[in-house]
Amino acid sequence: MSTSFTLPDAASLGDLRTYLGRATRVEDGSVRLIADSGVLAVYTAILYPLGLLDELPTVLGLRTFALTQPAEIDAVVPLQSFQERLRVLAEEHDADGADPTRGTPIEVELPLGVHTVTWAAISPPRGGWVPMPDVSAELLHRAAVAGIDEVADTVPANAGESIVRRVRSEVWGRPIPGVEHLPAGAGFAAESLGFLGTEPVRLFETGPWSRLTTSRGHVLVKRRAWTLHS
Repeated sequence: MSTSFTLPDAASLGDLRTYLGRATRVEDGSVRLIADSGVLAVYTAILYPLGLLDELPTVLGLRTFALTQPAEIDAVVPLQSFQERLRVLAEEHDADGADPTRGTPIEVELPLGVHTVTWAAISPPRGGWVPMPDVSAELLHRAAVAGIDEVADTVPANAGESIVRRVRSEVWGRPIPGVEHLPAGAGFAAESLGFLGTEPVRLFETGPWSRLTTSRGHVLVKRRAWTLHS
């Protein structure tokens, strides 16, 4: 397995930093990196259950990045450590005075991995996705805004973690009107990661998984077993 990967230019590095920065505002734990065939897939956890009785769906963000050369990576690394390395690389690149109009490859060394992240053991399928009717970006946006407001209004000040998780489970596990097999947490992820624009959102399904795709990134949702629709 490789311990580093090389991005083609500073623009790619900036896109990666922006994506991870948005993910950190929601969940600042870890990030999963999978590289194969010259493409780096970067998974971030937005929502995930902590146990059998936790009704939160698994909702992951995904951005892919082209690499200058093939690398084999499947690692889970601390998000903050990874971001710090990217920040230092960006500052070094700026200090070098490289021509921004020319692609200068940037090698990124991985920080030490972690091995106790439960959501990282859940691997979305790579193939078998069946296209479904598009979903309105506005519908996802409304679900996200309504849920954010409800969580803010419902969670009392100085609430314990168990109360916060219970409220979030109820709100983000609730079906989105019009696409009832998708939880509101899917809209929350798409909104929080900056994936929503004016374009329709493409929807794909395979087994218990749904994938929402825009030109800005992907949201992957694994429904809980008792929420599956026949």
